Amino acid sequence: MLRLDEVFYCYNTSMSKTILYVDGENIRHYIKTVLVSEGVSEKDFNLENFDLSSLFDQVLRGFVISEKRYYAAKLRFHKSNPSKSNELILKQRIQKNNFERSGIKFILGGNVRAQDLTIGGKKKTIFREKGVDVKIAVDMVTNSCDKIVDTVILCSSDSDLQPAVKEAISREVKVIYLGFEINPNKGLSYTASRTILIRNSEIIEVHNKSAL
Repeated sequence: MLRLDEVFYCYNTSMSKTILYVDGENIRHYIKTVLVSEGVSEKDFNLENFDLSSLFDQVLRGFVISEKRYYAAKLRFHKSNPSKSNELILKQRIQKNNFERSGIKFILGGNVRAQDLTIGGKKKTIFREKGVDVKIAVDMVTNSCDKIVDTVILCSSDSDLQPAVKEAISREVKVIYLGFEINPNKGLSYTASRTILIRNSEIIEVHNKSAL
């Protein structure tokens, strides 16, 4: 049974173009955090095979989504840590194939940079994403200006995206912030037209189904 607000949005979006913009690293971080906090061992889940499409279908039921976009940073081989580089590149390739089979468009933006740090007297290479939020912001604003999108669903808790959200709204585009109940971003929730939070139970449910 749909709530009245879900019925309204179902009707309202059926005549418009709704695009889902997903910050890949952000959603991976929160899914991992939720699973671990709920007592799921890291050995028992694989983020590359997590059924994001089912999660979105469940959380965003009532919406007619024209396009789902998953944004990730471009990986490069780093000589400082060849084994980790190869592992990350393989995982991203698997993830890209899984997403494309389920109808999610995989978009590269920014880069993954390797940073050598000394932790506890040991050298360790840390890989950090840079520039993905910029790509999402540019696409959101450009699509809004070109009237390609009527409703933006932004799955990211990056506060740096607030100016892009404000700009899209100024172009008469509805912006829905899709966050996580475990740690919602108050700034994005305040700036966006509406907020929907992904419940921990919904993540666990998708994980359990995929584990069967």
